[in-house]
Amino acid sequence: MPLTWRILLALVLGLGAGLIAAKLDPQLLSVITSIAEPVGGIWVDALRMTIIPLVFGLVVNGIASASDAASAGTVARKALVLFTILLLLAGLLSAVGIPALLALWPVSADTTATFASAAPAAVPQTIPPASEWVRQIIPANPIASAAEGAMLPLVIFAVVFGFGATRITGEARTRICGLFDAIVQVMLIIVHWVLLVAPIGVFALALLVTARAGASVVGGLAHYVVIVSLLCIGTIILMYGIIAWFSRVPVRSFAKAAWPAQAIAFSTQSSLASLPAMVEGSREQLRVPTHVSDLVLPLAVSLFRITSPAANLGVALYLAHMNGIEPSIFQIAAGVVVAAVVSLASVGLPSQVSFFSVVAPVCIVVGAPLEPLALLLAVETIPDIFRTVGNVTADVAATALVGAPADEEPPSEARL
Repeated sequence: MPLTWRILLALVLGLGAGLIAAKLDPQLLSVITSIAEPVGGIWVDALRMTIIPLVFGLVVNGIASASDAASAGTVARKALVLFTILLLLAGLLSAVGIPALLALWPVSADTTATFASAAPAAVPQTIPPASEWVRQIIPANPIASAAEGAMLPLVIFAVVFGFGATRITGEARTRICGLFDAIVQVMLIIVHWVLLVAPIGVFALALLVTARAGASVVGGLAHYVVIVSLLCIGTIILMYGIIAWFSRVPVRSFAKAAWPAQAIAFSTQSSLASLPAMVEGSREQLRVPTHVSDLVLPLAVSLFRITSPAANLGVALYLAHMNGIEPSIFQIAAGVVVAAVVSLASVGLPSQVSFFSVVAPVCIVVGAPLEPLALLLAVETIPDIFRTVGNVTADVAATALVGAPADEEPPSEARL
């Protein structure tokens, strides 16, 4: 049985066991929860210990990969700039969209209790003055920032370090990039080991949450799935809007070009499996030159996930809201930047690994707890469908924006 299904099965069994445990004698319930709590906590801590070295290594390697791609020519550089702009725009969509969605569909008290019971009591952070917050962006001591879990300064240092590594040549660059690639590979092996026992950790956490919050945990998870899925759908709609306003490509032609790849993405949850359909649609429907589509689309599949900043910042803001934490405007802005940078660096990781590696840093930045991520991983399958469809849509859109011929008349059909 695939790991994703084993985790989901563990979630269902844990929810059922928690409902049964909630009806037991209070003393027996206390014994059960006293066992489940450290089991779930140890599993989350095992994942947490990989975050700092994994994220740092991913960002450095991502910068090196982007630099190598940019050196391929004008088309690659134009694509990378466009990717960066769209990733930041997706993060801003989440920063605006989550408060709007929660205002339209308020979270019930039971749902709040569900997520609050999955994490230690959260203490709202003191918001520093703007001048102090800006000064904290540049880490005077990167090692101390890593030890304290100060994610934004650490990511900034990783970006600067990565660009610095691209400026050295020869064997020195090969050694430094090889070192961080090896660190990433080791961290991925450790994460794989931790995920092998994910069903145990998820079962313990689900039991613990349900025993404390009751059946409302099901409604809480459903609410979360819908909210994050809507963010991904909003990203898809955003891509159609960008094509309509900033491209000479008619929206109808874009929809025809993207539809086959979207169908494959929906059924396989794989951008790579959708690549042949994206290439064909870009060439046949959008008339993108072959040399552009053959470069931009593989580059997009390798480096670009438009839904990652939107969904991952959305998860962090959702958890912050559930725990009574109100991130400052500076924290949200930092969350947008970190979500964009980390998502650009982590493309290609397995979905179970990437969920923690890209969501946890954003949670740290906005002050949201990490403990509920274990439960959210178990229901990530549904949002991941919409993530993949959104990524494929953005890949085709980026290719159209980079390579749509500007010296030809667009097809005669209407733009809308």
